[in-house]
Amino acid sequence: MFSYGLGDAGTGLAATQLGFHLFRFLTGWAGLPALIASSILMLIKVWDAFNDPIIGRLSDRTNTRWGPRIPWMLISSVPFSLAIAGIWWIPNGDITQKTIYYAVISIVLMTGYTGVNLPFSALSTEITERTTLRTRLNAARFTGSIIAGLTGLIIVSLILNHDGVSGNKYFLMGKISGFIVITSVLISCWGLAPFAKRARRPSGKSETITLQIKRIFKNKKFIKVISLYILLWCALQLMQTVALLYLEDVLNVPTDLANWVPIPFQVSALIGLQLWSRVSNKIGRIVALNYGSILWIVACTGAFFFPSFVQSQDSGIDFLREGNNIYLFTFLIVLISLIGIGASTAYLIPWSLLPDAIDEDPEKPAGLYTAWMVLIQKIGIGLAVQLLGLLLFISGYKSLVVDANNINIIEQTPLVQLTIRICIGLIPSLLVISGLRIMREWDKEAVST
Repeated sequence: MFSYGLGDAGTGLAATQLGFHLFRFLTGWAGLPALIASSILMLIKVWDAFNDPIIGRLSDRTNTRWGPRIPWMLISSVPFSLAIAGIWWIPNGDITQKTIYYAVISIVLMTGYTGVNLPFSALSTEITERTTLRTRLNAARFTGSIIAGLTGLIIVSLILNHDGVSGNKYFLMGKISGFIVITSVLISCWGLAPFAKRARRPSGKSETITLQIKRIFKNKKFIKVISLYILLWCALQLMQTVALLYLEDVLNVPTDLANWVPIPFQVSALIGLQLWSRVSNKIGRIVALNYGSILWIVACTGAFFFPSFVQSQDSGIDFLREGNNIYLFTFLIVLISLIGIGASTAYLIPWSLLPDAIDEDPEKPAGLYTAWMVLIQKIGIGLAVQLLGLLLFISGYKSLVVDANNINIIEQTPLVQLTIRICIGLIPSLLVISGLRIMREWDKEAVST
């Protein structure tokens, strides 16, 4: 359990830092327009999606004494960790040259990410066939992922708010994160190796893309699981990407304080993960999904209508002393925590349902199904992030101005602020509601089969 939980730590740390901070970094420190920055984020997801089936297929056909998964994790951890640092470096040159650099480093980053994450994900299906144990494995996995993500956010906040660090603070953060990533992957592989040796092996049967598509579309349970997964993660990714814009440009939270606000989300998501894991094992995974999603929707609605803080030139404690800011900020943290508890269902429930769908297939090719699940989900997330950039571009969003050491926030128009509120509250709520509707008949189908 410990080793499997540690296996998703590196990818969890990277995903959290990229999700919350990369868009702000690209539009501020790197100086890219919002539409180009969102296109980089879309490239990250789309490339990550299209290399999934390739790596999944190659992983299924790999044969070593440690099984097919561990070698991929070990080899891929090196470019993955190096690219995590490289994505936060700012090259010299104009917007075109910077765009090319971030496009290339994104491809390297997500190739390494998939090489670690996809083989690792397939292990939960192959190590055991017990449903309760698979749920516990996925709970351990996402516990490690969320703790690592929390660690990543703390690293970001400490470094960005540290007056003793000059220049590009993000690059220092990236180098520290890269070291943590490769260390966690190596320790995980060492601990999982004995279990991977005895795990169920894939058939290694080669199939064309056409046959793979036919296979997955014949599996009705898989279609439901992937539909739920894509909807929940589009909602989650959209909220993560727009979170700092919402805090700084809409609610008027100072940058040094805003950098700490995502941490309560990670902590509450960790608590929610343990909560929904217990609820899933006692009264059912769909019941846990329903309860968590309702909480998520209510909290998103609160975020949409949340009032802005009294503007102030001060930061930190001094900012909170202005007007009713301290009371509003306390309520904001409570609201964010409720979102985290509800949104933790997006981590646990789809992955705990995936083995049920894989078992519907007589050949049980876990790597193939895992690859296609992640592929479709990432394409959806990529399009959602690109939609965010397009909406901000249409509404007239203005990128930040960066001087030697500070980011100067530009006051956005009411239309831009409304667009950000829609992206943080309304659109995620609609996506989660759609996911609930898709899963209405799951329990009845499970009983009938």
